[in-house]
Amino acid sequence: MKMTHKFHPISPKLPVLMHGADYNPDQWLHNPQVLEEDIRLMKLAGCNVMAIGIFAWAALEPAEGTFTFEWMDRILNTFAENGIYAWLSTPSGARPAWMSERYPEVRRVEANRVRNLHGIRHNHCFTSPIYREKTAIINTKLAERYGNHPAVIGWHISNEFGGDCHCAYCQDAFREWLQQKYGSLEALNAAWWTSFWAHTITDWSQVESPAPHGEYMVHGHNLDWRRFVTDQTVNFCKHEIDVVRGSNPALPVTTNMHLIEGLDYRKFAEILDVISWDAYPTWHEGQNDSQLGASIAFYHDLFRSLKKKPFLLMESTPSLTNWQSVSKLKQPGMHRLSSLQAVAHGSDSVQYFQWRKSRGSSEKFHGAVVDHCGHEYTRVFKDVAELGATLSNISEVIGTTTPSDTAILFDWDNRWAVKDAQGPRNMGIHYEETILAHHQAFWEQGVPVDVIGSEDDLSSYKLIVAPMLYLCREETGRKLERFVEQGGTLVTTYWSGIVNEHDLCHLGGFPGPLRKTLGIWAEEIEGLYDHDRNGLSMSIDNQLGLTGTFESHEICELIHTEGAEVLGVYTDSFYAGQPALTVNRFGKGKAYHMATRLKADFLQAFYSKLIEQTGVARVMNSYLPQGVTVQVRTDTSTEYVFIMNFSGQTQHISLDDRDYTLLESNETVNGVIDLPVNGIVLLKRPAKEV
Repeated sequence: MKMTHKFHPISPKLPVLMHGADYNPDQWLHNPQVLEEDIRLMKLAGCNVMAIGIFAWAALEPAEGTFTFEWMDRILNTFAENGIYAWLSTPSGARPAWMSERYPEVRRVEANRVRNLHGIRHNHCFTSPIYREKTAIINTKLAERYGNHPAVIGWHISNEFGGDCHCAYCQDAFREWLQQKYGSLEALNAAWWTSFWAHTITDWSQVESPAPHGEYMVHGHNLDWRRFVTDQTVNFCKHEIDVVRGSNPALPVTTNMHLIEGLDYRKFAEILDVISWDAYPTWHEGQNDSQLGASIAFYHDLFRSLKKKPFLLMESTPSLTNWQSVSKLKQPGMHRLSSLQAVAHGSDSVQYFQWRKSRGSSEKFHGAVVDHCGHEYTRVFKDVAELGATLSNISEVIGTTTPSDTAILFDWDNRWAVKDAQGPRNMGIHYEETILAHHQAFWEQGVPVDVIGSEDDLSSYKLIVAPMLYLCREETGRKLERFVEQGGTLVTTYWSGIVNEHDLCHLGGFPGPLRKTLGIWAEEIEGLYDHDRNGLSMSIDNQLGLTGTFESHEICELIHTEGAEVLGVYTDSFYAGQPALTVNRFGKGKAYHMATRLKADFLQAFYSKLIEQTGVARVMNSYLPQGVTVQVRTDTSTEYVFIMNFSGQTQHISLDDRDYTLLESNETVNGVIDLPVNGIVLLKRPAKEV
């Protein structure tokens, strides 16, 4: 008999898939009947966990030093009596008005150096000593009172960290951060290239954060500010964690991630026990949901990869949002499909914002399990209850892993630098779209993918794709060189190996640290207008076996080979006939380079060939129509296979010759699987012998 391997449940109190929502009973303290009804409905919906107290600071501490925990006592005690559990939140995401009034320093200062008024969320300074003191007080009270409560399974630290502050405290902290990093003004000036425009800094007091009415054109400065903001936010999060840990160190901690623009979440992964994130796709905005389904799969893969173990879908909507440009209803089947998509990619939960719709304010029309009507006789409630039944039947998947031979390289500081570069196409170089397009080519072929950073271990992968690795450190170049030399396959694109960690251009020729590995020199790069087109013509008898011509657009890099083999050339412009696609055999491996932005037809064909050549594992050896994908989780003994239909049409999938059973019923299944629109089929099969 094969030995199984899986991670322990996130909480031993709840060794099943988590199903629940953000719960805000503090909005209904005036109506105890609503709270009583909530318990009945939670059980009816198959919900077993709630995130509670997220924005409850004013309800817990209505005046400075006056604490009112009785309502929370009643809720948590009632949860425990009814088999419902809680992620207990620290309330730092929105402070009470008395604090803003008494301590103005806690209010953020924007980049224009104007202090905000009280209001909204995350409108506070993470550096402020007063805010840290007040946060420690309320968190200590919560930890002492509830750290060992039978209903509490973990700490939900704050809510969707984001934004920055430019107050005097933050300016001093930024200067201290820079002094620790660089050690001297000479090193700082060299890293920021301040001799440009005579911006040489002669005293640390002259350093300011980027400002719209001051300095904002020094790219190394902008990059370091973003890094500092991440480190300062992580430091604040750790401050919260350290406070709540004391009462019960066994309780896991998480914080729900959402806005990938401003913070490097890999830094958060170092201090969190479990990753959680909030997913709000704009379903049904196009003719079908395949491209959107692929993009959400990328983010599931990204957040799973942060700790290489199961994560939590902490927020999603059971119906619609109220803040997207168009708030569409989920069509029949989409709630089940999109929720189980998260499970397929490694989530051990499906949770929602929100449990019950607010009666007022900005999210009163945001989707919820319980609508304003207040009862269970709605389409949405039925969808949630049916999903709850499914989740209760498939808890054997919890703790299982999502194996992958393939990885996409995605660094936050590279993303920041690309968007700040003022390079060949300022109307949109489309970094995220490029990353997603490469990921989608694997998604469409049922190939699991990890999303890794340049500091991660590369040794477990057969194939690594690094689109637009503009910011490439020397050590990253050496790691990728060793990866290829030892037998790995690397794929890069235009606009790679351009700058170092300070956003200073590599000298001696692009692609800098990748030049030897790729066997090319990139002389020039041309940005194309939206109406411009070029093409890639495949060379006769190229080693990929691809034929014909593929359209390219947006970016064309002019390269010279330095040992690389030309697989295809440009079709147009003055550089027609010059290399557009190359491969370099280096050591035991290969390194491919796409010098131009190519479309989905090429990516699909190209990666199909690389999958064959590298032996990268597909989940199933079956033909997958466009918009249908397959994902796997495993405990090394059993594999759990999720077949998902985002195509907008009924589909029929022929299973391969493995031994499949339906996950929920254990009924044997073979031959052709019918997938309705927005359909998903859950299967399991014995794992292959290794």
